[in-house]
Amino acid sequence: MALKRAILEMGAGTALHGGDYTKAATRAVDDAIHHSSLTFLRSLNIKPSDMYVTVTIGVQEPDRVDIEAVKSKLPHGQVTVNVKKGGLNVPDPEGNDLTVIASAAIEARIDV
Repeated sequence: MALKRAILEMGAGTALHGGDYTKAATRAVDDAIHHSSLTFLRSLNIKPSDMYVTVTIGVQEPDRVDIEAVKSKLPHGQVTVNVKKGGLNVPDPEGNDLTVIASAAIEARIDV
């Protein structure tokens, strides 16, 4: 099998209050996938389920992201999620709150 990257999309997501890393991560994925239309799959007669999708999420506290929740945002393909240190925390000491900004990179590979 010769997998070749056919798609690379990036997105950003924010959880404005409460320090919810999963919410920020899923919003970053939503942002990324809403920039794409996978018309080439139909044109090349490729089943969407045959794609291999790798999602990389960047947040300050990777262990606080629910990987299954992120995975559920991808409508097609065989999905792998990796979470790494990245993104940005924006503390609000006066309000005792935390804004989380997540980055997402989504790669789709197909067998060509």
